[in-house]
Amino acid sequence: MWARISTKIYIRYNKFFRIRLLYSDSTQIAEYLDNLEKESNQIREEALRLTWFMRGGISYTEALNLSLAERKSVDEIIKENLDTAKKTGMPFF
Repeated sequence: MWARISTKIYIRYNKFFRIRLLYSDSTQIAEYLDNLEKESNQIREEALRLTWFMRGGISYTEALNLSLAERKSVDEIIKENLDTAKKTGMPFF
């Protein structure tokens, strides 16, 4: 296994995928990949939920292409509309 290089260069570039893999052991790599899989599943679920609530206003592909900030903004709008529908008794669906 590669020895860790404790310089400013290593610390600065540790966030990059290849470097992280080169200087990690197998358990760290497995943990990192599990975290990436969890994140991708969350993004996928969020995109599917957005497309369902938007009722054709946005496609699944378009939802996947939204940035994190955009997805959060749309999610907040959906929650506000759900709350408004509950308060007024109007049907949301």
